[in-house]
Amino acid sequence: HGVSAAQVALAWLLGRPAVSSLVIGGRTEAQFKDNIAAASLVLTSDERARLDAVSRPAVLYPYWHQQFTAKDRFGPADLVLDRDAI
Repeated sequence: HGVSAAQVALAWLLGRPAVSSLVIGGRTEAQFKDNIAAASLVLTSDERARLDAVSRPAVLYPYWHQQFTAKDRFGPADLVLDRDAI
């Protein structure tokens, strides 16, 4: 896109389902302008998926264990923690 990494990160965060606002900051006016420009950056669904994949945290125990032993008994609430289903 020819923009800064900060713009990409902020645009990605703005498109996350649970994010309704962001707090930005900077030391200079140029940094603030760069951050604000992220609001007009549109990422494709493929770009979003790639960013989601590389930023996904590892599943903690006991959830990784449940993925292998109780997958057939998962309910809707459990599927939130099932990273393969996302």
